[in-house]
Amino acid sequence: MNRTLLEYTLRVRVPILIFVALASLTVTYFVSRPAREGIGYAPTQPIPFSHKLHAGLMKIDCAYCHIGVYRSRYAVIPAASTCMNCHTIAKKTSPYIIKLTKYYDEGKPIPWKRVHRLPDYVYFSHSFHVNAGIKCQSCHGNVQDMNVVKQVSSFTMSACLDCHKNAPKRLSYIPNIKPGPTYCVACHR
Repeated sequence: MNRTLLEYTLRVRVPILIFVALASLTVTYFVSRPAREGIGYAPTQPIPFSHKLHAGLMKIDCAYCHIGVYRSRYAVIPAASTCMNCHTIAKKTSPYIIKLTKYYDEGKPIPWKRVHRLPDYVYFSHSFHVNAGIKCQSCHGNVQDMNVVKQVSSFTMSACLDCHKNAPKRLSYIPNIKPGPTYCVACHR
């Protein structure tokens, strides 16, 4: 390789190559971010369930079905028996309610697919947050307007820290709320 070609490669080609590589990585990072964070995830459920109908139109409180929300780390995915509290009477002839009734009669759990998930190494308590007055919609979005529930918020460490640091601004509907803990062992146990 002659000296001129080497100089040209070092001055022009290498910087272009580095620029293209960095631009590709940057674009890939931001374009793939929603998929990495689960935003937009809305799995097909074994029985279609409209939160818009139940929580929105009929105004059934989240805690009626998600019974652990006030006393547990977990909100709890409803059992078939919870659904059957109403559906032993309501819409009994609907094909999906017939399917629900079959799960109930056989004593089998409905294989719901979880929509919102935190990593196993994160400690999060629904009861602590809900009993502090934080609305479900603060993290889960306006579920009462969703026919199909999807993840609308990022459940990353930076999203949680942002809320903890800016709680008075983000949760202004709660009087006298103070910023949440930001030390590691609050969430990593």
